[in-house]
Amino acid sequence: MQAGIEEQSALYQKRIPIFQRSIRGSFRRFKWAVLALAYGVFFGLVWLPWPRGTAPSQALLLDIAARKFYIFSFVFYPQDLILLSVLLFIAAALLFFVTSLVGRAFCGYFCFQTVWTDFFVWVEHLIQGERPARIRLYKQPWDSEKILKLGATHLIWLLAAFWTGFTFTAYFTYAPQLWLDFFTGQAHPTAYLTVGILSASTYVAAGLAREQICTYMCPYARFQSVMYDQETLAVAYDEKRGEGKLGRASLRGGMRTLEERHAQQHGDCIDCSLCVQVCPAGIDIRNGLQYPCISCGLCIDACNSIMTSAGFPRGLIRYDSEANLKKAQPAKPKLHWKRLKVLGYGAALLAMAGFLMVNITSRSDFDHTVNQVRSPLYVLLSDGSIRNRYQVRISNRASHDETFRIGVRGIPETAADFGNFHEVLVKSGKSLMVQVSVKLTPEQAAKVSQFEFTLTPRSRPSEQHLGRARFYAKDVL
Repeated sequence: MQAGIEEQSALYQKRIPIFQRSIRGSFRRFKWAVLALAYGVFFGLVWLPWPRGTAPSQALLLDIAARKFYIFSFVFYPQDLILLSVLLFIAAALLFFVTSLVGRAFCGYFCFQTVWTDFFVWVEHLIQGERPARIRLYKQPWDSEKILKLGATHLIWLLAAFWTGFTFTAYFTYAPQLWLDFFTGQAHPTAYLTVGILSASTYVAAGLAREQICTYMCPYARFQSVMYDQETLAVAYDEKRGEGKLGRASLRGGMRTLEERHAQQHGDCIDCSLCVQVCPAGIDIRNGLQYPCISCGLCIDACNSIMTSAGFPRGLIRYDSEANLKKAQPAKPKLHWKRLKVLGYGAALLAMAGFLMVNITSRSDFDHTVNQVRSPLYVLLSDGSIRNRYQVRISNRASHDETFRIGVRGIPETAADFGNFHEVLVKSGKSLMVQVSVKLTPEQAAKVSQFEFTLTPRSRPSEQHLGRARFYAKDVL
């Protein structure tokens, strides 16, 4: 019984802290550029003014209460849910397409977890020092230095987490008003609760859990292998070159040049372990591709810097495919996009992106439908005229209220009875239905099979829209 308990306890492991060393290189610079762009968009877009008349002048506003979603000059409503579905499909197809080509590049550069963790690690490095200093601080007993440095680190983390939560919440309301109400104690309790939850989750995910989010909580790390094949580029260690026949060896007397190392059948890897020290997941890429690897390329920068200082060729660790690494003489890595899977993802991505663009660019600020009342289909009146009834529904998608004039074309204007609703005011985001009766004499009905309703917005009289309708009187004539 005791052995069973011990065996079960072995399934759980206390987290081993990862003290990531900073590194310079092309991949690190690219990650900083992505971080700057992501932070600039996320933290700046919510404060970007965008005039809309009576609507809040905020460039991106997801007004859940009013059921309106403002994205620059566009206004979307719950009935536009199909566009959100298409957008999610595009995001998924893009993720699959990129993964098939370059592995987990999204995780390494663009994922929110990666971007925020990079910033939190930078704060840690700024206050506590480089990796050896942080390890020393971690092991030393609690004293004033440790309390001061750890306290300052966590304080900045908490401030960054709070500002992240506050900014995210501001996208769902008018940001300047939220700022005023929040810090004067007048905001809705939901705002304080939301900011609190988001701040806590950001602090835990980016400051405390870090790589555990990617390793244990993110499902993408588990199903990514479905999209990999032997032609997929991923961060890889050239084992043949690095190990040789007798394995790695450090730089020492008689082992400092490639000629000396190859003569003794040792590989190019000097076993400095810098690739492990810079890895945010704490893995050793020399052990092969592993699911915690997020393909951030920092180990490539680290290895290239060592190879350059030693006078060895760069590229011992690089983006490469499994098929190329298996060759006796690997060629220069390149993207293999002419594959059925990649072409399928690409075709789906282009098709849905085209559909979304056409739908958005061709959408009108208002929509209308004309439905005939079919119970009864028509009525023969006592004076011999024939009456059809219609329902004209007008939906205003604009960010402002609009007045519409309703008319007819193809029949006399006096034949249509709008019930004093020739002009109707439709509020922003609302719909209005107008009942219309059309009466025609038998002679007129014999000449008319179809006519049109005209809808003209008062603010833009040149944009007249038409709605076709049929006039039924066949059994009477």
